Amino acid sequence: MSFSIHLEDEIFQQVDRAAKESGKTRNALIRQALREWLASRKPAAWPAKVAAFKGIKGAPRFESRRSELRAPREPF
Repeated sequence: MSFSIHLEDEIFQQVDRAAKESGKTRNALIRQALREWLASRKPAAWPAKVAAFKGIKGAPRFESRRSELRAPREPF
């Protein structure tokens, strides 16, 4: 699959120089950079402390008061 991207002149020149220095094509260099970046990313997740939170004992659940909410105003 292919697609195009638009780079600022300065970044394009840096990629072009790096490709020439490495003996790779710009496309190969960009593919490698994307692979490495994607491999290093951590999936978005709640912090463990938040994910493990079970609520406050004895506190009413939000849903228990939902009927007391007013209808939204137009426009928001």
